[in-house]
Amino acid sequence: MARQQEQQKQQKQQGRRDERGRQEQQEQQEQQELRGGGGVVDLRAVSDGPDQQAVPDTQGAPDLRAGRGGCPYAMDGLGRDVQGEGALLRGRGEVVRVVLPGGVGAWAVTDPGVIRGLLTDGRVSKDAYRHWPAWQRGEVGAEWPLAVWVSVQNLVTSYGAEHRRLRGLMGSAFTARRVGLLGPRVGEIAAGLLEGMEASAREARDGVVDVRGLYAQPLPSRVMLELFGIPEEFRGALREIIEGFFATGVSLDEARRNYAALYRTMGELVAFKRRCPGEDLTSALIAAGTGADPADPAAHSDLTHLTDVGHGAGAGGPEAAGGEGLSEKELVDNLIMLLSAGCEPTVNLLANAVVLLLREPGQLELVRSGRASWGDVVEEALRVEAPGANAILRYAVEDVRVGETVIPRGDALVIGFAAAGRDPGAHGEDAERFDVMRATRREHLSFGHGVHYCLGAPLARLEAEIALQALFARFPEMRLAVEPDALRPTESFISNGPREVPVVLGPPADG
Repeated sequence: MARQQEQQKQQKQQGRRDERGRQEQQEQQEQQELRGGGGVVDLRAVSDGPDQQAVPDTQGAPDLRAGRGGCPYAMDGLGRDVQGEGALLRGRGEVVRVVLPGGVGAWAVTDPGVIRGLLTDGRVSKDAYRHWPAWQRGEVGAEWPLAVWVSVQNLVTSYGAEHRRLRGLMGSAFTARRVGLLGPRVGEIAAGLLEGMEASAREARDGVVDVRGLYAQPLPSRVMLELFGIPEEFRGALREIIEGFFATGVSLDEARRNYAALYRTMGELVAFKRRCPGEDLTSALIAAGTGADPADPAAHSDLTHLTDVGHGAGAGGPEAAGGEGLSEKELVDNLIMLLSAGCEPTVNLLANAVVLLLREPGQLELVRSGRASWGDVVEEALRVEAPGANAILRYAVEDVRVGETVIPRGDALVIGFAAAGRDPGAHGEDAERFDVMRATRREHLSFGHGVHYCLGAPLARLEAEIALQALFARFPEMRLAVEPDALRPTESFISNGPREVPVVLGPPADG
């Protein structure tokens, strides 16, 4: 009997694998058709494909699994035209079937009103272990290059009571009072970086320097590294790993190497901070996780078992704390989340804002004349160029109707923040234009909405306002060294910003 049951189990598993293989083959064929055989895709030339009729399901509600435009749209993992892709998806409807890099199907949501509704709907979750059947059954697992985005167990991917528990543990780290106290230190870091950038310009043969690499990237990075008490010997590796975390066009082997390096480095960091705790957020999280003295040798971390991206997949999910503290995986995954979310989006915000202001000098003049504030610049930059273009993934806990479309229980969703920021219905027919006086400049979703609203939003705003004001005060004649269209985007459909921002600084205001 036991042997017969085992054979039946193996046959079912083989059947699921065969079905998955057929689905992947079909998705690959659809992607090939959408991309015209490969190569660099012109997003404006992608056709909607043949119209398909909606097939009623057993409850009579239309089953629009084929998407409104027929074949699902294959999203560009290299993010070569994030805004063009967003406009195309907006044109297809409020929710659209898409295929993510690696052949994983999902629904893309680009309408800001619909996004607000979904992000406050208890029927939408971010917990793949509980609410994404494809992940639970292993149909999507370690072989998916983007698996790290759903395998982590942290505040961002938690749901319900688990999310409230984790947010309560971490919310005190980013209170308005604590963030306000960081202002002077942010100013000091900015001043030092500006001096270094000026020195680099003097040494450069053509006087051209990269504002992203020398200013926008190191400023939020140093703030977060100091806030979390990261020793100097860990900083270079962490910066490199975080950049790789957001690269969505990498191969599976590259993704796995980056993932292994991430957990190895974080394991070494946690072990170090347990031996040498300090007055920093890493030590505070370690104490919250164990409820014990971080310096206790018995609490030292062994994270080698966490380097498997599929760890915990299945009905049981990853290890849970089982109480009010943090499990070992939660501790590490939340550190990863806080460090990555506290760096890369702010880097993009700063780089995007610099480019926008240099492209539109009239907008910069509005600030210099006092008619607009640096806060206005930050909000409009967040709207028109969301630092995080797309957020992956959320899941329908049960069937969710959006207009005429039913998103079936267990289906995955991608939230298109960049597309929503340029929605003409919300921001006017010129929504793609940078306008610091725009009435709707603060009505963006770039920091999220609802219970998952970004904890670090006040810090990102503070850093951006201080950094931009200091930069343009020091170098009032700064200009782009290349045509704006020559700027290359980061190779990601999640992270949205230029890879470099080459500028000529001009004479400093004090010299």
